[in-house]
Amino acid sequence: MMVLKFLLRGPAACAFFLFSCIEKEPAKVEYILNIKGLVAMWDFNESAGEMRIAKGMGQFPLMEMNGEVARTEEGPLSGYAASLTDSAYFSLPHKQTGQLNIHGKDRGVTVMAWVKWKGNTGFVGGMWNEHTDGGKRQYGLFVHLPHYNGADQVCGHISFTGKPTPPFPYSCDYSASRQTLERDHWHFIAFTYDGYHIKSYLDGKFEEREPELIRNTTGFEGYPEGMIQSKNPYYFPDGMGNNGSDFTVGAVVLSRGMGNFFEGYIDGLAVFDRALSDKEISEIHEKTMN
Repeated sequence: MMVLKFLLRGPAACAFFLFSCIEKEPAKVEYILNIKGLVAMWDFNESAGEMRIAKGMGQFPLMEMNGEVARTEEGPLSGYAASLTDSAYFSLPHKQTGQLNIHGKDRGVTVMAWVKWKGNTGFVGGMWNEHTDGGKRQYGLFVHLPHYNGADQVCGHISFTGKPTPPFPYSCDYSASRQTLERDHWHFIAFTYDGYHIKSYLDGKFEEREPELIRNTTGFEGYPEGMIQSKNPYYFPDGMGNNGSDFTVGAVVLSRGMGNFFEGYIDGLAVFDRALSDKEISEIHEKTMN
């Protein structure tokens, strides 16, 4: 290469030098970037104090909120991760969401992430606001939503109205993986929505749940003995509303302010504008976690 550099002169030499200096994406990241329907993927390689820039249909720069987010040299996807602690999170204003503002009656979405979760209810990423103007919920990936049978599980949340699920005080329209996460352990988590069913995956696997009594639903109008349904897949034919939420990573707006802070590491986060298949999710896990 050094010999070739000396042989080249002028514009050709400059072009070669620039090409040779371009850093090639890690193979696992490159694999994700080539999957059909990718809107955005963040690998969180940036240092604390910097915007986190996406690859895909746009840069979608995530701004640090509530303090700087340290970068740790750990993670199965890129080898780096955002270390979320002390109520820090990332945000992208609604007016900048562009293609991330996925909505409509028959629209699909997939959100996936590579995480090391340390515990408690945590929002990983999406467009989800539980309070402003009565709620601007749209789509979001959570871990550990115990109120409606999602304890220690991967949960994919979808809303059309942006409001709570009537007659209940909160939204219960989420799938929850049958399997449970292990704390302080790297996992690949994901959910998909095809316009009719929400499905949650842990480490590349979808496991169906039988219909069950949902906690905290007894005694409400129409449900004197509680609601019985399957949490995986979760049937939700209403679609996703265009509800005006910011895109956030690591926290959501609650009535008390920001909350549901994710505690742990996020090595990568990706959003697709379609529902990936079981096979695709399984292959992504195999290629990125091994």
